Amino acid sequence: MNNRKKIPMRKCVATGEMKPKKELIRIVRSKEGEVSLDPTGKKSGRGAYLTLDRDVIELAKKKNVLANHLSTQIDSSLYEQLLELVIKEKN
Repeated sequence: MNNRKKIPMRKCVATGEMKPKKELIRIVRSKEGEVSLDPTGKKSGRGAYLTLDRDVIELAKKKNVLANHLSTQIDSSLYEQLLELVIKEKN
């Protein structure tokens, strides 16, 4: 029997690449319209996955990808939180 677990794949909204879920960060919009980071991937609401890479985050900010995908305004502080998370991941 094949006992290997299937690795869940998700698509990065900025690059369109399929990657393992653990390599991406989920940004979620709740029913109330609140946008937040979801490191666990379990919060309820509309989600969008983004690769944890400085260039990808800057591309998403430039192209306004998250705002389009989540159908809401994205505060610039969210992008700052994402960039801080990238720095923490590299250390």
